[in-house]
Amino acid sequence: MDENTQKNREHQITRAKDTVKVNTVGIKDIDEAIFFYFNEVLKPQVSQNGKTINVPLVYGSPERWASMQKEGYYRDKNGKMQAPIVVFRRDSIEKNRQLGNKLDGNSPHNFGVFEQKFDRKNAYSQFDILNNRKPIKTYNAVAIPDYVNITYSCIVYTDYMEHNNKIIEGINFASDSYWGSPDRYRFRAMIDTFNTVTEVVQGNDRIVKTSFNIKLLGYIVTDAVNALAFNTKKYFDKSEFKITQESSGKL
Repeated sequence: MDENTQKNREHQITRAKDTVKVNTVGIKDIDEAIFFYFNEVLKPQVSQNGKTINVPLVYGSPERWASMQKEGYYRDKNGKMQAPIVVFRRDSIEKNRQLGNKLDGNSPHNFGVFEQKFDRKNAYSQFDILNNRKPIKTYNAVAIPDYVNITYSCIVYTDYMEHNNKIIEGINFASDSYWGSPDRYRFRAMIDTFNTVTEVVQGNDRIVKTSFNIKLLGYIVTDAVNALAFNTKKYFDKSEFKITQESSGKL
C-alpha cells in the first residue's frame, strides 16, 4: 500500500494563519511566578534610618548558594555583605501522581478541549439563523499537563530581628495562596516552617537570617519535540450539506 494512502487527511490541518499559539508552561514560568509575587504583591520593605528600603529577591546560583552556606551571609559581586535581602533556589521537582495525567506520553488520550471564538470569516448572524446555517466550530485540544510539586529553599537576611520579623509576617500571611501574575500563571505555594538564627560575623557585625521551604503545586506543558505533536491539536466539528432543489433533464 502506498505511504500517502495510509495518512489520515482528516488530521492534516494547516496552522499557517492560526492565531492560537502552542500553549506551554515551563519550569522557568514557575520560577518567574515567584519573582512576580515577591516583587509585585508581597513587596517586602524595612525602615532604617528614617528611610524605607525595598527588600530585593535574588536567585541563588550554585556558586552563590555554596558561598552563602560557607560564610553564613550573602555578598554581592564586589564582595560587600548584603542585608536585607531574600535569596531562593529550586531544590527538587517531584511528580504529583494524585492528580490526572495524560495516560501515555507516546500517545496521549487525555486532552483539555477549548472552543475557539467566532471571527469575521466565520460569523453567526441573524441571516444565518433564518437560513438555518450554523458556523463551523473550531476546537483546540491540549494534552493534560504533568502535575508536579516543586520545592524551593529560601533565606531572609536582615540586620535586625525586627526587620526579619516583619518580612516573615508578610510571607507567612501569603502562604497557602496562589502565587504568580493574574495575566499569566498562578500556582499554590505552601510554607510550613520558619527557622530563625542570629549570627555574629566579621567581629562586631551581626546578621539575622530565617530559612524556610516553599512547596509549590505546579504543572508543566512542554513544547519539547516529542510532545509538540500533541500541543496544540486543532480540529473542526462536523459539517452538514443539505440539497433543497433537484432538477432532471434529457440529453
